[in-house]
Amino acid sequence: MFGLLVAGRLVQTDVTQVSENQFLFNIPDADDINHLVIFLTGQIPFPDGLGAAVYFSFPNPQGQSWSLLGHITNTKPSAIFKITNIKKGSINENPFAATMPHVSHMAQVGISVEPLTQLAQQTPEAGTNVSKVDSFVEFSQKMLENFFNYATSFAVTQSQMTANPSEAYVTLNVVQNWFQNFQRRLQQNPYFWRG
Repeated sequence: MFGLLVAGRLVQTDVTQVSENQFLFNIPDADDINHLVIFLTGQIPFPDGLGAAVYFSFPNPQGQSWSLLGHITNTKPSAIFKITNIKKGSINENPFAATMPHVSHMAQVGISVEPLTQLAQQTPEAGTNVSKVDSFVEFSQKMLENFFNYATSFAVTQSQMTANPSEAYVTLNVVQNWFQNFQRRLQQNPYFWRG
């Protein structure tokens, strides 16, 4: 009934039923994952009036704790969740984290089938649910910063340049102006590039 997708990995459908209404996915080597997608496979819908709360657990020295990510229902059969902040909290709670050798962690995703009225009263962990606009804006900003840092790493002064008539040159202020304009337009309208 459920599927799990972690970027760069195959889809997982190996969910374990741990009680009548609770299911569990194990995610090995979860140290480097930032987002995950939970979805209904389409084979079996939820019975009328039911949906599922989605929880995430990342190991920490104090034991296992669960954070509510959000919900899926028949009308919202999939959701993308950002889990970076939850993992950081688990790691930062360990006072010896900086001195310990790297250990690979097994994360878990729990799915609890519950009445829709109960799901509506639950509040997900802050900063876990990701909308398409937020992730697109974040990706675009990171891409711009990466390009800008890469391009400016080759900057030289005019006295350092070796003349080569077969090469074209772009001044650094052109790249800086483009970068600032693109950032401004992206903040005003994340989809300006479609026009």
